[in-house]
Amino acid sequence: MSNDPPKPLSRRRFLGLTSTAGALLAAGISLPVLATSERRSLAFVHTHTGETLSAEYFADGAYQPESLASINYLLRDFRTGDVHAIDPQLLDVLSDLSLLAGVDTPYEVICGYRSPLTNAMLRSVSSGVAEHSQHLLGKAIDIRLPGIPTQRLGAMARTLARGGVGVYLDSNFVHVDTGPVRNW
Repeated sequence: MSNDPPKPLSRRRFLGLTSTAGALLAAGISLPVLATSERRSLAFVHTHTGETLSAEYFADGAYQPESLASINYLLRDFRTGDVHAIDPQLLDVLSDLSLLAGVDTPYEVICGYRSPLTNAMLRSVSSGVAEHSQHLLGKAIDIRLPGIPTQRLGAMARTLARGGVGVYLDSNFVHVDTGPVRNW
């Protein structure tokens, strides 16, 4: 896990953000400023453990190690108790997604980190679990955002184009990861 601050806004990222902004505006979605601020916070409610957390994970140009440790613990594999570092870029995606959604409510977490044991167990009962899941790397999270319909949340995440996005309407959650850009 890197504690390096995000790189300055490159021309490519700027152009990507402006094309995302155009797509969102065309879809009738209002645009707040994306998370380039000196301070970034997230709040979570874990649907399986009932645990809650509100943490300022980025401040004064740096990721905050104590907050990251708290987030890592909350997003642990709740079945085994295994804790793994969560990719700070995933947190930045969630921060930007909250801003795009225009809400300040906690994310409902269905799954964060997933241990190899849990992943194998879930694969044995579901064809929808990837053998090399980004959850195994601390680069994925399955979420809901109260007040935002699942389909709309997935569409907003896809416009960011910063990793994989899967929309699971039957289970009412969105998978977001920082792996290769892909959608399902």
